[in-house]
Amino acid sequence: MLKSLDLKISPIDVASSADGQRLFILTSGEILVYSFPEDKITDRIPVGKEFDRITSLPRGDVLTVTSSSNKTLQVILIQAVFKIDIAGHPFKGSREAAVTIAVFTDYQ
Repeated sequence: MLKSLDLKISPIDVASSADGQRLFILTSGEILVYSFPEDKITDRIPVGKEFDRITSLPRGDVLTVTSSSNKTLQVILIQAVFKIDIAGHPFKGSREAAVTIAVFTDYQ
């Protein structure tokens, strides 16, 4: 045995990333993303509770989840989201804007 994880929730299905760095664990209502390098669950992806199978594709950033009871398939594109703390920095526009562009002009 290489690893044992205490998930606190029943796994339904699992799939690994193409690079072998992540394990995607389908549970009722979400996908847990386990990182082998970090040795922990790093993310959670919400999905419908009806899904009962997960598959990763060779592309590496795409998963499919299927529901045999609803006869549906969803394709999920995985993208990293990075939070950049801009508190205390000057800005232009509304503070409530959905998109923030940060310009780091002090680097050369």
